Amino acid sequence: MTSIATKPPKSSASLKHRLAERGIDARLWLLLPAIALALGLFVYPFAYGFGLTVQPLSSTVDTYGGGIFANYVAFFKDSFVFDSVWITLRLALPAALFNVVASIPLALKLRRRFPGKRTLQALLVLPITLGTVLTAQGLLIFLGRQGWLNRFLVDAGIVDEPVQFVNNYLGVFLSLVISGLPFAYLLISSYLSGIDPVLESAAQTLGAGWGARFRRITLPLLAPGLATTFILTFVLAFSVFPSARLVGDASGSTRVLALMAYRSFAEQLDYSMASTIAILMGVVELIVVAIVFFGRSFLYRGSTGGKG
Repeated sequence: MTSIATKPPKSSASLKHRLAERGIDARLWLLLPAIALALGLFVYPFAYGFGLTVQPLSSTVDTYGGGIFANYVAFFKDSFVFDSVWITLRLALPAALFNVVASIPLALKLRRRFPGKRTLQALLVLPITLGTVLTAQGLLIFLGRQGWLNRFLVDAGIVDEPVQFVNNYLGVFLSLVISGLPFAYLLISSYLSGIDPVLESAAQTLGAGWGARFRRITLPLLAPGLATTFILTFVLAFSVFPSARLVGDASGSTRVLALMAYRSFAEQLDYSMASTIAILMGVVELIVVAIVFFGRSFLYRGSTGGKG
């Protein structure tokens, strides 16, 4: 009994053959849905937002000049808006750095097995599920002027008047730590799991103490993960909005860029200026990310003697 093998159409086979000769994989068309999704969700909104920035209100042009770039001129000339860049950085950079540094000992400790490990991990990750609004409400209940902590301090005679824990820089910083620390811990734990414990065991056999093992083995291998974790936690903290409004000083010490964009959009109905602030937020974030990546590459070249 003979079998007849089906052959692909000649035109299809010849097309694949021509693409293969040019080094083009015929299966690249499978990327089209992803490309369309990226264009629809990222490229088009960015292009539309940038287009709004060069359509300033006539009042902005009359006040600051600059033609179609009047919004950018206004951003840098208006100290109330421009100073929010430094205010946001003073919040985001320390919060991201604290979350990364505090997550390292937590991840190292929880890397080992001990009773209650899963319960402790669940408690560490729980704040991620709360959301920024619920976190802010909890801070107001516990740390507000009429909160439980202040009541205890006053009733115990430790202080005469309630301490200002919230509605200031400290309140927003604590909110960023509560929401960002679990995120940083999960990332660093995943990077630690990729480091072979045999390396540390071998160093311990050769007489290296815990400090030497961490400094010469764990930390260099963990450094790329720390840089990535810092970048992600920084971006998360830099875009803070609900916390800065609920447990911060929206017109003073926590006048962050996101609040300035909201002020232009919702209060002044200046959509072009709101888009300008959003674009410049992204620019500042990219600058910080570039500095971190450059520093990581510089340190890596230094540790390898300029090789690689």
